[in-house]
Amino acid sequence: MSTENEEQRTVRPFAAFLQEQSGGTLHAELSEKLHELLAAVRETGKAGSLALKIDVKPISGTDGRTLTVTDSVAVKAPKAERPKSIFFVTDDGNLSRTDPRQPVITGLREVDTTTPKTNLRSAK
Repeated sequence: MSTENEEQRTVRPFAAFLQEQSGGTLHAELSEKLHELLAAVRETGKAGSLALKIDVKPISGTDGRTLTVTDSVAVKAPKAERPKSIFFVTDDGNLSRTDPRQPVITGLREVDTTTPKTNLRSAK
């Protein structure tokens, strides 16, 4: 059951609060952080998040109508994977790009790929 006073209550839009909080810098920060987050999500293909925390506290010694409002913004942007390299551990405990257990094949040479094409003939 609602009273007549509750029915006439007007709720101020949250967007209006965002534009005024911290002298308008909160709204600007959220807009910029969202833009950066979207770019990171598109670049990595991974999920990210943007969180806004608002703390409301009454000022002591007042009638409870005077409040301090503080905000904090936390962004958890996805990170691109760093490139990986494959190394092998040698018998003396060092890293090597070549597998020390792989035998070295000697006598190999590069094949010349610039040889001219020959016309093929058909046998009858």
